[in-house]
Amino acid sequence: MKHGKRVLVLGSTGYVGGRLVPLLLEKGFRVRAAGRSVDKIMARPWGSHPALEPVQADMFDPSSLMRAVQGCDTAFYLVHSMTKRHGDFSDMDRKAAYNMVEAANEMGLRRIIYLSGLGEDQEGKPLSKHLQSRAEVGRILALGQAECTTLRAAMVLGSGSASFEILRYLCDRLPVMLTPRWVNTLCQPISIRNVLGYLEGCLENEDTAGQTLDIGGPDVLTYAELFSLYAEEAGVRKPKLIAVPFVSPRLSSYWVNLITPVPVGLVRPLVDGLRNEVVCRDERIREMVPQELVSCRVAIRRALQKTEHMAVDSNCFDVGDACIPEWAARHDAPYAGGTVKKICFAARFQGDVSHVWKTVERIGGEHGWYYGDPLWRLRGWLDRLMAGPGTSRGRRDPEKTRVGDALDFWRVVDVDENRRLLLRAEMRLPGEAVLEFRLTPEWENMVELRMEASFMPRGLFGLAYWYGLYPLHMVLFTNMIENIVSAAGVFLYEHPKRVPPL
Repeated sequence: MKHGKRVLVLGSTGYVGGRLVPLLLEKGFRVRAAGRSVDKIMARPWGSHPALEPVQADMFDPSSLMRAVQGCDTAFYLVHSMTKRHGDFSDMDRKAAYNMVEAANEMGLRRIIYLSGLGEDQEGKPLSKHLQSRAEVGRILALGQAECTTLRAAMVLGSGSASFEILRYLCDRLPVMLTPRWVNTLCQPISIRNVLGYLEGCLENEDTAGQTLDIGGPDVLTYAELFSLYAEEAGVRKPKLIAVPFVSPRLSSYWVNLITPVPVGLVRPLVDGLRNEVVCRDERIREMVPQELVSCRVAIRRALQKTEHMAVDSNCFDVGDACIPEWAARHDAPYAGGTVKKICFAARFQGDVSHVWKTVERIGGEHGWYYGDPLWRLRGWLDRLMAGPGTSRGRRDPEKTRVGDALDFWRVVDVDENRRLLLRAEMRLPGEAVLEFRLTPEWENMVELRMEASFMPRGLFGLAYWYGLYPLHMVLFTNMIENIVSAAGVFLYEHPKRVPPL
């Protein structure tokens, strides 16, 4: 091993972290991967690597954070709160950074490597709230005893990155765009390959400790030029861009959210930051960590190839809470307060349980939901209008699911092969919801397929929502179960019927 002590990666299942961890393992480092869900970490292709130690850590739980830091020499700080639905993301980022400083000081962490955002205040164009928050986090991390290396990056180009997905969907779907003036702002995008090279290079180069360094690719261009470049590489018609002074970045974020499946928590701050010129002013990193810089054209080409071949190592849709809600994990009525609402249907079939499991596992995305697909699409469209994820993000893999995957407007929170698939709702709801598919062998060649929805309503509107959709759920569930069994090619022994929840 290259390193005596472990390297901690905070945000290990995010877009950058999900690619940095396997790179560090490949380079011979011992890695401690931290996240809110250990199951989500273990579900990654590198989750069972012998040099990897998964650990549960929450940036807002100081004790869990200290346990994650203990025994590590260097930590990569790759977390942010932009996708959080509740609370101000800059305030949450601030609290997380202070918790990190406290944990680092307490546990004697030697170094922190932090990936931040590029940009400075300009006359008449102050930094966006997102970029101000990124800069503030860097200043807070530098207050501690650990030496903090801050890498400031602009747009990251790579398959699955939020910036690339926004670029891809806008160019592919809109022949004409009404844009704010930011379309003529200069930027210096960087390939995800170069971002990873700089992160790993800073770990091996002590001269970068305590430094704030700008990282960027070889090209400086406007967003309009970037749109044209993408169109050329993708073989689509170049969109006609019409810059209109009355279209503000905030207003444009709403239609970007409607057109693209990128989480609204990422879209709004990213689009708001497009008004700021983001060009490297300090290029010392090129001498400290030399590497071949990837041009925007090549970065887009590689991203398109990986997307086409479904070889995307990580994407912006990976960001989400893959933990089972506490109210859904407990079954005692006193804890639930009698407010958890459930509806459950079950059927029995004769045949190979693995056939039905494979059918259940393919649910959503292009396969659809086995019944009422127009209704599911309508619900997704309404969700997009309410700034939810909708169904446009589909699924990572058409055949297999893993913990942490986005699945239309759900998140996979538990997978027990041939037994259980548990989904957590990420759509806009007046409450919280989970959907469970469970397969239970009963006797020879006889298996029960159970489908159960659980809902924790918020207020009277939540109760009205649940009871208003109750009749529809009864129709959906019975038909979905029958169609799942039919698609699996097994014999339906007993038709779906309402049963008590488990």
